[in-house]
Amino acid sequence: DLTGIESMDQCRHTLEQHNWNIEAAVQDRLNEQEGVPSVFNPPPSRPLQVNTADHRIYSYVVSRPQPRARWGYYFIMLPFRFTYYTLLDIFRFALRFIRPDPRSRVTDPVGDIISFIHMFEEKYGRIHPVFYQGTYSQALNDAKRELRFLLVYLHGDDHQDTDEFCRNTLCVPEVITLINTRMLFWACSTNKPEGYRVSQALRENTYPFLAVIMLKDRRMTVVGRLEGLIQPDDLINQLMFIMDANQTYLVSERLEREERNQTQVLRQQQDEAYLASLRADQEKERRKKEEWERKKKKEEEVQQQKLAEERRRQTLQEEKERKSECLPPEPHPDDPESVKIIFKLPNDSRVERRFHFTQSLTVIHDFLFSLKESPEKFQIEANFPRRVLPCLPTEEWPNPPTLQEAGLSHTEVLFVQDLTDD
Repeated sequence: DLTGIESMDQCRHTLEQHNWNIEAAVQDRLNEQEGVPSVFNPPPSRPLQVNTADHRIYSYVVSRPQPRARWGYYFIMLPFRFTYYTLLDIFRFALRFIRPDPRSRVTDPVGDIISFIHMFEEKYGRIHPVFYQGTYSQALNDAKRELRFLLVYLHGDDHQDTDEFCRNTLCVPEVITLINTRMLFWACSTNKPEGYRVSQALRENTYPFLAVIMLKDRRMTVVGRLEGLIQPDDLINQLMFIMDANQTYLVSERLEREERNQTQVLRQQQDEAYLASLRADQEKERRKKEEWERKKKKEEEVQQQKLAEERRRQTLQEEKERKSECLPPEPHPDDPESVKIIFKLPNDSRVERRFHFTQSLTVIHDFLFSLKESPEKFQIEANFPRRVLPCLPTEEWPNPPTLQEAGLSHTEVLFVQDLTDD
């Protein structure tokens, strides 16, 4: 319901990854939807480097009260203590070459964090500050992105003050409220590879160990170190003092980031305006080009039509000339087998010619076709009776009849009807 995941198996897998902590699971899922990498994604190959050598770092160390001891006993035991710790250091140094410390190999950093949180809740209860469920590098990246303080707690399982600090200081409601509202909180045991790696980077001296990290001068920097068994009120005061002393850096960074964002937005708006103007010019040029191409195409079509019309007229003229040359000679007026035909053309002009009775009606058609005044397509009609003469071969008259078969007399008047399309 909270994340929109429809697959029950995926929901179960997500909750198992977060040790059934629904708040952490939901937050991690929502971060993923916002584009923030999941805490279960592999850590970046080049994590953020933290500046631990700032000369302005605030350090607060709570010394453990030493019990009163007899000076005689102290001087008697001093040689034995010196010899013991010297031999122990030599032994550890030699053992490091024979069997490297397994904590130096970080293979499952998220698993180390989840395991520590599970152990912490079993031992000290569920009332505690909200742990960041991700790697140290991811916590640094989130603190940098959100411009927040990051409080790092290194848990020494075997230290004599760890239990009292966790029960009576870290889990106090006032401390929990301050941490949850003002900073991110990352913690891990130094017995875990991830915690050991962070302890080597931050170079703690004793436990409990707390470090306050923030973005300062454009790099993540340790601005405060709190070491030793510190009381709740003292812890709150020290954290407030560190945050107040460094708040101006975050404010300055927020202003710079906002200015950069405004500059970026302005540049983006300028780029968008330029692209819009460029697209408008391109669209105008495209339309102009299309109009020119359309005009050119139309001119070409007109030119092609003119050429086609000229070729058609030339072909028609050649065909007329060929038909004229193929016409049989006109019979003599005294020839009894001749027919005198008067043609009335569509332009009201008259043409007269003699033909032989035995000639096909096609000859009449060819004669009229060869005339300049005749239309390209026409049909020949007789008046008495009114009929169209079959001068050209058709399915009904594959072989046009002769003048005599068509029933023409010695003198005829035929009408030429124009069939040419407009």
